[in-house]
Amino acid sequence: MHIHHIALWTADLERLLGFYSRFFHCHVSKRYNNPKKQFSSYFLSFPKGASIEIMQQADITEPLNHERIGLAHFSISVGSKEQVDAFTKMLEDEGVRIHSYPRTTGDGYYESVILDPDGNKIELTTGS
Repeated sequence: MHIHHIALWTADLERLLGFYSRFFHCHVSKRYNNPKKQFSSYFLSFPKGASIEIMQQADITEPLNHERIGLAHFSISVGSKEQVDAFTKMLEDEGVRIHSYPRTTGDGYYESVILDPDGNKIELTTGS
């Protein structure tokens, strides 16, 4: 078994699509639209591993602005420590919000944490 995809709600589908396709070079599916439910989505696929489904629906508009039970973050492996450092710096230079700068965590991971335009936490790691 493996994780096929995670899904994120957004109030601005095209903005989130632009962020992930620009910085993570994901393959973007054709936009899916369901007019009856006022629902649209894209699948963003990485060369290896899982995909991200970004979704928008007219009646889902309020962001979660605090820690809660449920999804806390997801992680994207970018390679070596040097790649974590360089990618984090490039994102910061491009105006992406940095939640925590590169470091070795207590459980031994080397990572930084960034925020996508909706505030979702993304760990950038050396993990495979």
